[in-house]
Amino acid sequence: MQNLFLCLSPQQKNGTMTQTINPNMILLARESRGLTQTDLAEKLNSYKANISRLEHGDTVADEETLVALSDATNYPPHFFLQKGEIMPVNLSYRKRKNVPAKLITPIEAQMNIIRRHVQTVTRAMEQAVPELPLYMVDETNTPEKIATLVRKKWNIPAGAVENLSKILEEKGIIISSFDFWTDRVDSRSMLTDDNYPIIFLNKNLLGDRQRFSLAFELGHLIMHTFCVVPHDRDINHEANVFAAEFLMPAKDILKDFKDGITLPLLGELKRKWKVSMIALLYRADDLGLLTANQKRYLVQQFNDQKIRRREPQQLDVPKENPQLMRRLLADFMSKTKLGVIQLCTVLAIEHADYLAYYG
Repeated sequence: MQNLFLCLSPQQKNGTMTQTINPNMILLARESRGLTQTDLAEKLNSYKANISRLEHGDTVADEETLVALSDATNYPPHFFLQKGEIMPVNLSYRKRKNVPAKLITPIEAQMNIIRRHVQTVTRAMEQAVPELPLYMVDETNTPEKIATLVRKKWNIPAGAVENLSKILEEKGIIISSFDFWTDRVDSRSMLTDDNYPIIFLNKNLLGDRQRFSLAFELGHLIMHTFCVVPHDRDINHEANVFAAEFLMPAKDILKDFKDGITLPLLGELKRKWKVSMIALLYRADDLGLLTANQKRYLVQQFNDQKIRRREPQQLDVPKENPQLMRRLLADFMSKTKLGVIQLCTVLAIEHADYLAYYG
């Protein structure tokens, strides 16, 4: 474990730093705090151009700059000495349409920071990389068929998935939940450098949306992450189709719609299937059980009763509580004899960030 502590403080020789500040970490710190280059320049009493040069590695930061960056972004100095790249965006988010970059950027930066934590801990604990079932979407393997194959491979009983978080964590997938500070972005999935899968969730999601987001991201991991996907493919649509079949298998749910579809019925089925009423409505439509007029009428009822964006609270699906990352951190502290504050030092974050991510 000794190598984990090499970055605890900038090593100095004759009063000068012997470690180099990583420009990527300056960018990551700034973006994770929702700061523009102009914002950070003002905090440092400097100019935007100087921040740009620091982030591009055109200027070598000295110790005074390191301390100033630490104060301005509320990260410990050794945060900026960590090595490595920032994970590029290679998959779509589960989000609403037209979400501005200023909302996406800090979320993605925080995901990158947590991704580094997962990599540190899984390597230290010698966690085996999960072997997920992988499928390519083609004429034979549709997203619906792939969802059926995964359920069968994982021995998931017919009907509703009881606890999706528990199933995914048993397969080794890390689920990280933190506050995205917007309700316009739900989830995203990433891999560590070792291909360890992580699903990120907005902690403010309701239980039904949390479960659908998990199934959506599982679809991405299984169908899109480990293969080259043509640009003309709608991977979000494929992930949605996968999630719908995974959570509401056609062969199991059809009998629930046999007597017609009404709002009260959708409310009853929400409790059974643990998905939203609107997801159930769209599922019925996808299965060809609604005419265009019937669908239009039901959607209008959602709007008239003002339950399109917020369904009745008495029907809320309980939120699931992922635990795998917390268990790994606890095991890591036990193995290394570290306390929480020392763990924060290893992870290169302040205690407040630790609580926000893992508390």
